[in-house]
Amino acid sequence: MPRNPSTGVYSKPAGTTPSVGQVIDPVPWNALTTDLGNEITNSLPRDGSAPMVAPLKAASGTVSAPGVGFASNPQTGLHLKGGGLLGFTQNGVDVAFDKASVYAAKSGDYTALASDDNAVHRFTAAATLTLTAAATLGANWHYAVIADGGDVTIDPNGSETIDGAASLVVPNGYSAFIICSGSAFFTDRMASTLKTVAASAPAGHIYGLTLSNNAGDPTNSIDIAAGAAASDGTTPVLMSLASTLIKVGNVEWAVGSGNGWLDTVAIADGWYYPYIIARSDTGVVDSLLSASATSPTMPGSYDRKRRIGALLRVSGAWVSFVQDGDFFAYKVPTTDVSTIATSAALRTLKVPPAFPVMARIVAQIANTGGAIANINHWDPTLGTSLPSAATGFGQNFVNNPVSQAFSREMDIRTNSAGQIYNVASSTSFNFYTISTQAYFDTRGRFN
Repeated sequence: MPRNPSTGVYSKPAGTTPSVGQVIDPVPWNALTTDLGNEITNSLPRDGSAPMVAPLKAASGTVSAPGVGFASNPQTGLHLKGGGLLGFTQNGVDVAFDKASVYAAKSGDYTALASDDNAVHRFTAAATLTLTAAATLGANWHYAVIADGGDVTIDPNGSETIDGAASLVVPNGYSAFIICSGSAFFTDRMASTLKTVAASAPAGHIYGLTLSNNAGDPTNSIDIAAGAAASDGTTPVLMSLASTLIKVGNVEWAVGSGNGWLDTVAIADGWYYPYIIARSDTGVVDSLLSASATSPTMPGSYDRKRRIGALLRVSGAWVSFVQDGDFFAYKVPTTDVSTIATSAALRTLKVPPAFPVMARIVAQIANTGGAIANINHWDPTLGTSLPSAATGFGQNFVNNPVSQAFSREMDIRTNSAGQIYNVASSTSFNFYTISTQAYFDTRGRFN
């Protein structure tokens, strides 16, 4: 009779307990010796010379007395934890092991669940990651998010916080490791630290953000190329535009490409000033158009700005131009000035009137015979008197007293009303004009 398979207890066959003088019955004794042989065969050799042929069933054990231990250290080994989980104990202390990491790609909004513990999710588009309640996820729940296609906004449940804030934006190209305390969420601060480092910028820094007339709607829309600029103010922060933004100038502002641009409800002819703007709470970057060169009416929650150019609207449409860095050239220059006198006078050019710029002009003069005429143009900051040659800003045209025409391109700095001085030594000529070809705008780099 072999061992009981449930308890492992061995019971001898009946008739195998002899007494003195008893004649031994070979049948039960043969059964006994057969059983003993079988059980010896089924026992695991202590020297390890033979393996188990069926699963080894150990005692459940506890943290302090594991079901499988070691002779030299019985408090180190394996035990069965609650819920059928395998526990590892070392010197009577539970050893925790993380769950296997699981990777998945997400293309839109997602809610992180308890089953996502130790998951790594890569978001391939801008999305909102909603976190299940911290109490439900439990202490030590952790999760990694990679923003690889757009900003990912992490939104905890209800009034719960992440790094002490109501939400956290993981900018495109960054990642964050999130851990739950059971009541709140925290990150490794890598995204915010790198963002802070990347966001710092020297005052006046600007790169890209080139403006151009939109091909599909040149009348009202302007394209803003990708780029970055430091915000104005005493503590500049970098504002980055990842891709081209199209804004519609005759429509009131709304966030996003293809939407309105204007900080007021109506537009008219005249000069307008585009800005790059950003929100410090979410990091969202957009653009705004205003008739003010210094104080646009900012949309709600947007608290960073930087002027990136100036645009002229004539007859209900944007004037066509080409920008190359700080250089803005008109595709079709027009005559701006046709008046000059023998006394110096201010003349207005087709340049932004809110701040001085370096204007590139072409001045032309012609006559059919008459006296010599010296035509001069200069920066108003040099005063009302004609500057001497030593200043380098007086520009002279000499007409001989015969039929003659002469033109010259020059760069003259304007005042903050878009004006320069001109004067003629004589007005005995019959033609004079100034056309503004282009201007240099430092785009707020120094103010």
